[in-house]
Amino acid sequence: MITLDIANGWKTAIMVVAMIAVFYLFLIKPQSDKTKKEAAYRDNLKNGDRVMTAGGVHVTFVSTDRGMATVEVAPGTRIKVQLATLQPIPERKK
Repeated sequence: MITLDIANGWKTAIMVVAMIAVFYLFLIKPQSDKTKKEAAYRDNLKNGDRVMTAGGVHVTFVSTDRGMATVEVAPGTRIKVQLATLQPIPERKK
């Protein structure tokens, strides 16, 4: 009787560990990689790069200062937005 209870306990423990591994591999790690990739993109922005804001507005990157980015919406029209809202312009599908 005791050996059956121990075997069931091991099976349960293995299932819990397997579930944690699946969550890590399919949910946590991809999100972490995406966050790192986006941060690297924002760190490498240069003056004149074309980017898109989170609202979908296509703008030209000008400069950054303490988490804020200055972007040019139209020639001579500059606004400040949160640096974290900038993302690459998606490629058009043909």
